[in-house]
Amino acid sequence: MKISRVALVVLAAFVAVAMVAAPARADRWDKDTKVTFSQPVEVPGKVLAAGTYRLRVMTPATARNVVQIWNQDGTELITTVLCIPDYRLQPTGETTIRFRERPAGTPAALRAWFYPGDNFGQEFVYPKARAVQLAAATHEVVPAEAAQPTPSTITTVPLVAVTPEKTEVPVEEAIQTTPRTEVAQAMPPAAEPTKKMLPKTGSVIPLTGLLGFAAISLAAGLRLLAKRIS
Repeated sequence: MKISRVALVVLAAFVAVAMVAAPARADRWDKDTKVTFSQPVEVPGKVLAAGTYRLRVMTPATARNVVQIWNQDGTELITTVLCIPDYRLQPTGETTIRFRERPAGTPAALRAWFYPGDNFGQEFVYPKARAVQLAAATHEVVPAEAAQPTPSTITTVPLVAVTPEKTEVPVEEAIQTTPRTEVAQAMPPAAEPTKKMLPKTGSVIPLTGLLGFAAISLAAGLRLLAKRIS
């Protein structure tokens, strides 16, 4: 009898924890991620000192994303930057940060950020003048803002891709901003990259109801077992 009662209490506690934890996972549409840099890191328009920061997507996945960089506690907004999609063939279960190689003694420039499990990430767009310098130094194409964005035009400001030869070409011609064929084939037929977050933002009401029904059913079974034992 005592064993059955203990098991019932443990079961109820487990279900309660599961019901509380589910909304926390479902609400991570902003991909809030804590990262720690052991050395100074350059981001568009700013150099971050070594330390811990939080990266958050301000807008859902679209052709352009706005990413905010906060302090470690998420209480102070440090900067807001524009990003474009960056795709990879093999998602990983860990946060991935990619940098642009820089000469020794200069801060590494942040190139892209991938959230765990996603095959698409955020490639950071730099101010045009800085993008020209980075492209020449790293021998890579760098996405750039063709004009100075404002809070109201940050998602519509014209973009270009700057080559190591300091020429400007359309972003779509120089940078992979849509899924590669292999990535697209790996997705469900009706899915799109922007829909990958739906399970995280969807309602948790069906899950809560299912957990509640399971808890009631198991509790009834344990009580019946307790009566038989007694």
